[in-house]
Amino acid sequence: MMDARFHRYIAHLVLALFWLHTPAAFTAEEYIRIQDYIAQNPAQTPLMEDFSRKVHQPASPLESAQQRPAKIAIIYPGLQSSDYWHRSLTSFEHRLKNTGLQYELKTFLSRPSIDAPLQSQQLNEALKWQPDYLVFTLETVRQRRLIEQVLAKGTPKLILQNITTPLADWQSHRPFLYVGFDHAQGTRLLADWMLKKTNYQANYLMLYFSPGYISKMRGDTFANEAARYPDVRQVAQYFTNGNREKAYKATIRALKKSPQINMIYANSTDIALGALQALKEQGLEDKILLNGWGGGSSELEALQAGGLDVTVMRMNDDNGVAMAEAIKLDLEGKPSTVPHIFAGHIKLLHNQTSDTDIRRLTREAFRLSDLDKDTH
Repeated sequence: MMDARFHRYIAHLVLALFWLHTPAAFTAEEYIRIQDYIAQNPAQTPLMEDFSRKVHQPASPLESAQQRPAKIAIIYPGLQSSDYWHRSLTSFEHRLKNTGLQYELKTFLSRPSIDAPLQSQQLNEALKWQPDYLVFTLETVRQRRLIEQVLAKGTPKLILQNITTPLADWQSHRPFLYVGFDHAQGTRLLADWMLKKTNYQANYLMLYFSPGYISKMRGDTFANEAARYPDVRQVAQYFTNGNREKAYKATIRALKKSPQINMIYANSTDIALGALQALKEQGLEDKILLNGWGGGSSELEALQAGGLDVTVMRMNDDNGVAMAEAIKLDLEGKPSTVPHIFAGHIKLLHNQTSDTDIRRLTREAFRLSDLDKDTH
């Protein structure tokens, strides 16, 4: 028994030292796109298809008795205008309850990017509680280091949310589940619509998130798509840390410096709303193309009011349900039936989308997270 524990300790120590000496910067080669991952792991295809059917079907009861409630810790950058994180949490709990699964939940919220030290403290507090499952996200290099410590330890089981592109370095000690929506797929939908709308002649402002995963998958993907057309030029770029006020100031600064701007690509909801505020103040709301990202409630309001021209709408509650279903399967002794990745559906909405279609998609996207609102 002692030998087994000793060997596990040495294995974890070697893994931790390997990661400690691995470059921390994010590069495109580190991430494996979904289609590439499936090509490398073809057995994942039927698992993903079967799991997706479970997510979109009504909840079924937990098949095995629990010895005790499952302990689940969630650390979310949920203090922002986007309601993605709050809706994910609400749909997650609804699905857990609908399966009859007994659980204890500790939730920690923070602001994106700027609260990285707080997230470290929250992770330490969560781990002291010794949860069975940890839900976290990956945006910054600092978060990556924290995640690698958890993976090296081997417990708790890690659900990594808002990332659907596995990291190549983690394949031997991967998270229990990557879950969310494909940022690159959503971005390509936006790029196709926006570039066509400008007749492939644009001077655009890039409003990045923070240096990290979201900016690479959303911002850089858009920039690569735009670079295919000689008359589309990026005239300015700013990192905003996903902060609405910083996005507003960056937009004001860019418009003064480059009045020829006719398109703005925003990497998130808060960024889009900050840019929209600047355009309204300058009287340019109807002259400069502006996107949202995610299709939450605040974006839908701005889209229907004519402030945003286009967005991609995540079928938001899919990822909360997927996390609950993964935990349920694990507790039933079926962890091998949980796919490595779950990526929910994304739909394009624009200023010509009918109110009827928006209402239909809203019912689908928020089918669980709107239940509490409907009862008040």
